[in-house]
Parts: sequence; structure tokens; C-alpha cells
Amino acid sequence: MNRIPVTLTAAGERALRAGHPWIFDQAIARVKGEGKAGDLAVVFSFTKNKCIGVGLFEPDSAIRIRMLHHGGSAQIDGAFFRARMLEARALRTELLATDTNGYRLLHGENDGFPGLVADVFAGVAVVKLYAPAWLPWLEELVPIIAEVAQAPVVVLRLARNTEVAAAALGFSDGQVLLGDLPDPEVVFTEHGCKFIANVVHGHKTGFFLDHRANRRRVGALAEGREVLDVFSYAGGFSVHALAGGAAKVTSLDVSRPALEQARANVRFNFGNDPRHQVLADDAFEALEGLRKAEKEFDLVIVDPPSFAKRDKEVSGALAAYRKIMGLAIPLVAPGGLLVAASCSARVSAEDFFRTIEGTLRATGRGYHVLEKTYHDADHPIGFPEGAYLKTGYYQFK
Repeated sequence: MNRIPVTLTAAGERALRAGHPWIFDQAIARVKGEGKAGDLAVVFSFTKNKCIGVGLFEPDSAIRIRMLHHGGSAQIDGAFFRARMLEARALRTELLATDTNGYRLLHGENDGFPGLVADVFAGVAVVKLYAPAWLPWLEELVPIIAEVAQAPVVVLRLARNTEVAAAALGFSDGQVLLGDLPDPEVVFTEHGCKFIANVVHGHKTGFFLDHRANRRRVGALAEGREVLDVFSYAGGFSVHALAGGAAKVTSLDVSRPALEQARANVRFNFGNDPRHQVLADDAFEALEGLRKAEKEFDLVIVDPPSFAKRDKEVSGALAAYRKIMGLAIPLVAPGGLLVAASCSARVSAEDFFRTIEGTLRATGRGYHVLEKTYHDADHPIGFPEGAYLKTGYYQFK
């Protein structure tokens, strides 16, 4: 790859020295030459024209440079990436000592791979690119990922903004880059429970791994309880609740294919378990209907999709959280539990918990905070924008 000298503005230099992994176009004072996506940007300070880092150049993105190394120059090659990956895997050692073989090996910027994630499902590694700058590096990266993850199969997944550039280089979404994948549905284990990840056609990389610790926690709380899993998707919480001895579990989701996947995951673990039922409906409408029917549950989990993808949507997202929680709270039986989660990065944990607890107080019901959780070990957070997951556990009186 070419090395492109880039000089930052004073503001850009301050952000970089603070450790931020992104350099935006307006933070660049000048670029020497014309770089292409994937070239190495050698970044120089505004004040002393001194090299202060190296990153991936992306000429058509608002995030012009994704930093790979802070503090002077560096040789970016296979040895560099292997060392980073080994560091990342070492952080997951405790997790991998459990009965779990589905995990995130590389969590983007937070593990030093900005715009790239790599999830592992049993012996299959799934690499998802969110930045075209990684495409020219795939040939070098793939065998290293396979080696570090001990995964003989590597599958490529592409975010929409990378698809055109990928096609020009002969890559496509769902492409098997290494090994043989006879079936896109891969079975993996999460704290003793079995799940199916469709690594070729499924959302993101095939399964949402970030709630693993919360799913385990729900399983530990579920014994003897009647459980409502709202926005259940593939039934992650539902399966763990059943494994934990729940008396009954209802998986609620608007997507019938998602509920079929939930059914499949339940069957894979428990066969045709009469404790499990599904409800295909809009969550807001279904909760209103359950409230009118005076239905109650001992444990209600509310884990909606992101309500805010842009800053201007935050106020609307908070209103949506108030509404959905206002519908869910009356369904929690006396002495029951509410588990409220948010995956919206734009909504801060402080604002989310303030909204949930304000809604709880407005109902007049007594409660105490049992626990608040954030990211599991394989989803480390290294910069403010990287934090997105927050979950509150509320015990009702």
C-alpha cells in the first residue's frame, strides 16, 4: 500500500493526541498526493510537522483516516495485525474458559481495528467490514484471523457502504474467503445453550453476541417465573430463561422469520417444549393488548432495536423508551422483575436510565435497582462513541 503524508489541523492534532481513532475530513490541513482507500496515512502534527500516527486512508469518507497506531510511525504489516489480534484474544481468555465458543474476537476501534469486526461461531470466523479501506488488506488479514481464532472457515460480511467498492475488487456479502462452509447455519454454544447463527444471510454477522452476559443473568433469575421476552428476535433471552427453569416463556416480535428462528433455537435445546410460545405482533400494540387483558408476568425483558441512529433522533428515542416502558411496567407482577436494555449509541447510559427510572416513578410502583450492566469482555470500549449497550435490572416490590 502507498504511504500518504497527511498534516492535521490544530483541532485534529488535539483529538488524535487524546487517543481518538477517527480523523474527520475537516481535521485535515493538507494531503500530499492522492491516496486511495486502504492506503496508509502517515499523520503529521500541525505544530511541529512531526509524525504522530498511522492510519487507513479513505478519500471518500467523512472519516478520512481510521487510526491504526498512535504515537510516531509504525510498520503496518501482517506481524503488526497478528500482535493486535493476539492481544485481543488474550482479553477474552476468561470468557473462553466457559462453555462458550461464540464470541467477538475483534471489536472494531476498541481492539485497534477501526471499521472491522470479527465474530467467531464455533469453527467459523465472520469478518464484517464497515469501511472500504480494509478491502485491500483482506488477503493479508484472513489467514491471520483464521490462525488466531483457530477457525478453518472465514466468511465476509459487508456493510452497505462497502458493497460497491467490494464488488469492484471481486468481493461479495456472504462470500466464503477461506475453507468450506457446507451450511450457512452454524451451531455454537453460549454458556451451555446452543444457538444457530446464519453467517451468510443473518443480521450483522449472524447473531447478536453483545447481550451474552445479560442472557446468562436472565437465565439465573428465571427459575419458576413466567417470562415475557419483548423484541425477542432469535430468542436469546428466551432460551436462557427456559434453561434457567422458567415456568413459561413468551417470545414477542413483529418479525415472523425471527420468531421461527427463536422456535428453532428453543427446539435445538429443549425439543418441542410446551413452556415456550411465540407472539407475532408489533410490540407497542401487543403490550397494550396484554395490559387491557390484565396479563402479568414475573419477569419482563424489553430489548428494543436502536431507536436513534443520528443525534437528531435522540429526543424521539427517549420518548419511545418512555412509551414502551410505560406499557411494559404494568405487566410486571408484584415482586417481579423488569429488564430494560438499550443498544442506541446516541443515547447515553445516563439519559437512558434517567428515562426508565422516571417512567417507573411516574407509575407509583415501588422498586429498587438490582443491577446495571454494560459491555461483556469481548465488546471492550476504548472511546466514548464506542459505548452503546446498557441494561437495567429492576426489582418490583
